Amino acid sequence: MTITTRPRTINELRESGYRLLSVKEELRKNLIQKIRKGEELFPGIIGYEETVIPQIENAILSGQDIIFLGERGQAKTRMARNLVNLLDDVVPVIAGCEINDNPYEPICKACRDKVEERGDDVEIDWLSRDKRYGEKLATPDITISDLVGEVDPVRVAEGRYLSDELTIHYGMIPRTNRGIFCINELPDLAERIQVGLLNIMEERDVQIRGYKIRLPLDVYVVASANPEDYTNRGRIITPLKDRVGSEIRTHYPRTVEHEIQIMESESNHFITEGLEIIFPQFMKEVIAEITQLARRSNDISQRSGVSVRVSVSNFENVLSSASRRALRLKERNVAPRISDLSAIFASTCGKIELDTVGDIKEDRVVQKLINAAVLSVFGEYFENREFEQLVAGFERGLSVHVGDDMPSMEYVNQLSKVGGLSKAIDKLNGRGSPASIASSIEFILEGLHLNRRLNKDEVSGKIRYRR
Repeated sequence: MTITTRPRTINELRESGYRLLSVKEELRKNLIQKIRKGEELFPGIIGYEETVIPQIENAILSGQDIIFLGERGQAKTRMARNLVNLLDDVVPVIAGCEINDNPYEPICKACRDKVEERGDDVEIDWLSRDKRYGEKLATPDITISDLVGEVDPVRVAEGRYLSDELTIHYGMIPRTNRGIFCINELPDLAERIQVGLLNIMEERDVQIRGYKIRLPLDVYVVASANPEDYTNRGRIITPLKDRVGSEIRTHYPRTVEHEIQIMESESNHFITEGLEIIFPQFMKEVIAEITQLARRSNDISQRSGVSVRVSVSNFENVLSSASRRALRLKERNVAPRISDLSAIFASTCGKIELDTVGDIKEDRVVQKLINAAVLSVFGEYFENREFEQLVAGFERGLSVHVGDDMPSMEYVNQLSKVGGLSKAIDKLNGRGSPASIASSIEFILEGLHLNRRLNKDEVSGKIRYRR
């Protein structure tokens, strides 16, 4: 059906044979089509294919409202917004209606009066699916007027009685009629307001300024909450929880591979003229492993969680540190090094909450995570016995200098003097450019230091590895 051939009145809509579905039927119909075609339900959502997404599909097929329960940074809001893709491209509504009335079954007084007066000659509009989504972040100061509605004093001043339904200014939920409404951080909503939401979802009647009206709204409700909020800032009242069909637990990426995919897809991608980015795989793994270890650390509050935003921000900052060096040294290739990991202190410390007793500082916790991550990733690539020749060279008095402001070619020059490094660099696929060689050398030397095969001295920002 093209724009020019769409029905323009209720009569034309009836004659076209158009069948109006409820929102839940519409979501279910389009989900079934996507499943049959093998289409992706949530593009860009990584790591939920076998856990969260099947539960969402079950809830939609069952016609159930959803609450996503999980820590911060687990894509709860993004999934709610993506549900809009399961709505039809457009649906018919009575023209000029504040709450998107069904042309066949109008529920607001203005539309009922219009249909009673003009019958099937009433004009209709076509509402696109992107306008059928409403979202509200729950805060303690939200009122029932915000969500449901309020008496409009201007309309009263025009001569209408308070009991007249036409005096109502509808809130966000009625204005999302025949769509999807999402409430983020539901426990922050005052309990008395949750009661009003309860009526909207189930009893279908509300009271505005003592005037009781019946609003059989057609709304698919999605909510989100952090498990800690049940005891920290508020709670979801039991009757409301009882009416939400499915409680779906979200989670953080369970593998380093998923963490890396999210880092790469969610990070800011800026193009700097004259710079070519080379981001070694082992450096990506180190950054992802830092976040994975943080989620298991006894020093960090696991109740607050460690968001994937930590990985994304760290990925961006490490790349920025390497780019800044390349710009100053007038190098074309950019490859992050271990020495660039100092950039993650700024992007990590503000996103974690310590769970330790005493005067331990955030930067010490982060440094501990960095060391553990480098050690873990190094162990995935190498065994210590592979570096006997290299360590023997250091025992004979060899030393290597590195630094975050050292040109890449200086690393290449040192490589020729250090036996036993070449094969290890090849194992890291680090031969692409001087920048990638420099990155590989720093990773290998730091890994050997953390395995207690080399000593490390740091003076005025310069680092020397020795035996």
